[in-house]
Amino acid sequence: MSDFIDAHQHFWQYHHVKHDWIDDEMASIRHNYLPADLLPFLQKNKIEGTIAVEADQSEKETDFLLGLAKEHSFIKGIVGWADLRADHIKDRLAHFAQFGTIKGFRHVLQNQEPAFMLQQDFIRGIAALSEFNFTYDLLIFPKHLLAAFHLVKKFPNQLFVIDHIAKPYIKAGLVEEWKRDIRMISQFDNVYCKISGMVTEAKYHEWKKEDFKPYLDAVVDAFGMNRIMFGSDWPVCQVAASYDETIGIVKDYFSSFSENEKALFFGKNAARFYHL
Repeated sequence: MSDFIDAHQHFWQYHHVKHDWIDDEMASIRHNYLPADLLPFLQKNKIEGTIAVEADQSEKETDFLLGLAKEHSFIKGIVGWADLRADHIKDRLAHFAQFGTIKGFRHVLQNQEPAFMLQQDFIRGIAALSEFNFTYDLLIFPKHLLAAFHLVKKFPNQLFVIDHIAKPYIKAGLVEEWKRDIRMISQFDNVYCKISGMVTEAKYHEWKKEDFKPYLDAVVDAFGMNRIMFGSDWPVCQVAASYDETIGIVKDYFSSFSENEKALFFGKNAARFYHL
């Protein structure tokens, strides 16, 4: 197998930046999570590198991740934040382009109405990404998939990846509408999908591995083996599952796949998408 990459994880110093999205239901992760805390899980699972993804919408957050990446070589890439709606967005992207570790950006679109991503100022920001070879992570709910479809349709040469399989309603067992829209957006070859964040959409600590099978089947069927990638969503996953349990779900699911297919999912696709 090629290098094993965890394509979606976070770091934070909770007492420095109070992340509002960590609600009372998620109170168990109101702690600091830094590279030294993640490293034992990576070593145990023979994971060579990670993509550290922003958890706070500020350039200060992007700088924080840059600092960690300079100190820890296993952080192979960063998905940061910049205000894509800003008039001076090209200047900011040019600034971040000098740091080879920054691979792309994202905005917490899940907190916005779907129409947000189709506003002209946001579209202008997305258009600027390709000039600097930056990727874009789509953090969305199922209700956003149609708007995301119209967004990505405008940018056939821009690489997009859907975070957390667009957060389907696993707890309620709802599949069909989400599955239809996932299939619709997957028709664009420049759109990838992260198989991540599933445990926190299920019943915390009450889930069973079979709960995820309809969603895994749908994503693999829609995107194939060349456009999906593994992400732990650590430490957020710990609200509902340990790191080992989280990775165990996909290791079990893909156990019957070929070695080449597993290598694509667990590393090669992420390396190609994020230009590692």
